[in-house]
Amino acid sequence: MIDAFFLAVAGPAAFFAGISKGGFGSGAAFASSAILALFLDPGVALGIMLPLLMLIDLATLRPYWKTWNWADARVLIAGAVPGVIIGAVLYRLSEPDVIRVLIGGVSLAFVAWQAAKSAGLVPVSRNRLSPMAGVVAGAVTGFTSFVSHAGGPPAAVYLLSQRLGKTEYQGTTVLVFWVVNIVKFVPYAFLGLFTAQTALADLVLAPFALIGAWVGVIAHRAVPERLFFGLTYTLLVITGAKLVFDGLT
Repeated sequence: MIDAFFLAVAGPAAFFAGISKGGFGSGAAFASSAILALFLDPGVALGIMLPLLMLIDLATLRPYWKTWNWADARVLIAGAVPGVIIGAVLYRLSEPDVIRVLIGGVSLAFVAWQAAKSAGLVPVSRNRLSPMAGVVAGAVTGFTSFVSHAGGPPAAVYLLSQRLGKTEYQGTTVLVFWVVNIVKFVPYAFLGLFTAQTALADLVLAPFALIGAWVGVIAHRAVPERLFFGLTYTLLVITGAKLVFDGLT
């Protein structure tokens, strides 16, 4: 599994995940899982990415320590735990092609939602969403995070409504996904998603993820988000469409 082609694809994917989680609220980190799922079994792709995401979580906790909004983080976490359980049940009952379609569908839906919002087709409420809405967003976060590492978008819907500052928003996502990824680890292990090969892949890819996290923390203050996410959305459309096509055919 680990050869020059794997490194050429998975290395940049892990680096990209580090940048997204390190500086841009985790919203696009799941593109890395979508890229790997183009060439690997979806379960293998998820099993490789989770330890890397947990490593990035640890690397970014210190730079954003206590910059988070604990009240908002607690609401999302309360919903995410049952969401993870639902995701685990669905994964056990699903075939790999179903997971491919889920990952690809989430990717395309996220880009469509962002495009509609930018075009003014989706009204953006000026009111803060209630804690109950936050629990629901947390449940969707836990579910999508489990099946595709794509918990960033639903979490963003709630957090953006709270009108947090940029660094407070980033710090809150770091805390939330640090907890969510820890919760996911046990069911992933029981589902057999971790193997000797995925562990070896994680050792090889760890430097890419850590360097990406470091770059992300720096870029948090310097790189225009519009450019970064524009490239991300293009990538998600291509990979998402390919995954849906592969899953359906």
